[in-house]
Amino acid sequence: MSGKREIFSNEFRAKTATEAIKGYKTITEISQEHSLHPDLTGLWKKQFSENAPVIFDKTRGVKKNDNNDELTDKLCMQAGKLQAGNEWLKKKFNSKG
Repeated sequence: MSGKREIFSNEFRAKTATEAIKGYKTITEISQEHSLHPDLTGLWKKQFSENAPVIFDKTRGVKKNDNNDELTDKLCMQAGKLQAGNEWLKKKFNSKG
């Protein structure tokens, strides 16, 4: 085996894919410049092209998740209990003083 695989940042992948999409250089030339296998550069180009429409999607905002509602309910219940406990302690210490 040749060792550990190199992990490339998303920025590097996007830059390489953009170069390939522009078409000023061949995928082979781009791959040689960055010491990559041409298949990897081609894959990044394909992934970039396929996912590009998502950038312009108007509905891409945060999607509502039902788990968030459950979590919010639990946190509100816990906050209510803590607030009730706090009020009880205030009354108890104020009555002693």
